Amino acid sequence: MYLCTMVRDEELKTRWETLQQKLSKQFADGETLDLDAIIYLVGVQELGQLHRRFKKDHKLDLMHIAICKLLEPYGYYEFDYVDDDGWPHYKSLEKLPNLKAGEQSIMMKEALVAYFLEKNYIK
Repeated sequence: MYLCTMVRDEELKTRWETLQQKLSKQFADGETLDLDAIIYLVGVQELGQLHRRFKKDHKLDLMHIAICKLLEPYGYYEFDYVDDDGWPHYKSLEKLPNLKAGEQSIMMKEALVAYFLEKNYIK
């Protein structure tokens, strides 16, 4: 069991670094994007308004969209509808677990890697 966890953790680390490098090169002129920036990019992708500039309050909404989308496969959220302005809405299905900051970070990295694997952005 322990060896399996170590292999999985190493695979996640490698895939996360690959994802981070690829997105940083594409969107930040090589400056390393952090976890929040990558979550934001997923929100923009999911909204589908790629060339629009967003105000600060919309940036938080975009991150919320991304988190809902990323945690949907884990059973925490379910897509509900798209409003008249084209913004997707999700309903909460299950309360998120109480995780320490490091555990939250790992969970989001796993979800991001899975998202970009599904989109064939990374392998």
